[in-house]
Amino acid sequence: MIPGGRYRSGSETHSTNQRMELAAALDAVRSIGGAVEVVSDSAYVVNCFRQGWWKGWLARGWINTKKQPVANRDLWEPLIDLYRSRPVSFRWVKGHGGNKWNDLADRLAVQASLAQEGVEGEGTPPPGHVAISDRDGWTF
Repeated sequence: MIPGGRYRSGSETHSTNQRMELAAALDAVRSIGGAVEVVSDSAYVVNCFRQGWWKGWLARGWINTKKQPVANRDLWEPLIDLYRSRPVSFRWVKGHGGNKWNDLADRLAVQASLAQEGVEGEGTPPPGHVAISDRDGWTF
């Protein structure tokens, strides 16, 4: 989601939250040319780059520190390639912490999960796209 710009959500049968967070980051970086900042509440995605996990994975042949194959390698590889090819930064925000855009992205993700169908568009999603109330009682 780009504040005031494009938004998109998606779904994948039998997926995990981590996989979908990673897929969202990859989709965003692929969709936006040039320098981009990915803002996410996923420590899994953000820490990979801020703490350099990916460097160890590459050095160990896609094996993690527990000597297991890296999960979601099919998504990590293209994201790491993009990260290495141009300016991409990652910033963590607290989930459900009052960040308007992160809260809206979460609502889009929940709606896509429930409907097993994503949505996309421009601007703020209309109420019918994300009919989930927040703690203040309003909906997007």
